[in-house]
Amino acid sequence: MHYLWLVPICLVLAAWFIKVERDGKYVEADLIKGLASCCFVAFGFLGAGDALGTPYARIIVSGLALGFVADVILNLRYVFEGEKGKRAFLAGILVFLAGHVAYIVALAPRCPGLVQAIILGVCLTVALMWWILGRIEAALAFKIFGFFYIGAICIMNCVAFAVLISNPCTHTAVFMAGAVLFLLSDVILILNTFGPEQRFAWRCANLMLYYVGQLLIAASLQLL
Repeated sequence: MHYLWLVPICLVLAAWFIKVERDGKYVEADLIKGLASCCFVAFGFLGAGDALGTPYARIIVSGLALGFVADVILNLRYVFEGEKGKRAFLAGILVFLAGHVAYIVALAPRCPGLVQAIILGVCLTVALMWWILGRIEAALAFKIFGFFYIGAICIMNCVAFAVLISNPCTHTAVFMAGAVLFLLSDVILILNTFGPEQRFAWRCANLMLYYVGQLLIAASLQLL
């Protein structure tokens, strides 16, 4: 495993970002968050090595890069007030959605039961959103965005699981672990953002699960 030094740097920057955000220094926090996210993009890009010659690795790295862009945009909801903040949040979710789609596109050719995995992902989305919507209060636009967003990550998880079942190896297992952590992170994010009470501990859990998840997805490229 190469470029492992990027992992602790990423996690330290993520922890620093959490502290600065907690202190209400939102512009500085967004810059630090961007640096943390650059680390998992670099980890995937540099670690992929010769695999970057394959469409699969290039698309995965593109998904990581979209995650970096989304991270910066998403946190602008704290920098801007009112409608600008809401639009920044929705824009960030949209870019994250594009990143999930990129992961699905990369995995699809490796998934022998693609249609079944997508159907399972849709069923998981309906069940999960039914559970989430009973615990949050949000405007209709956020609920619609949330449905498609959670749908994309649920489908990504189910496709990754099908790939793991068809080809059980370290690469597919590490990617699957990253995908699961990504999903858990997003569920916590939604509950904490739109639930009755925002908890700092949940914010910490959301962010650390997210960064570890992205790092695992990036690390999987070195195991091809």
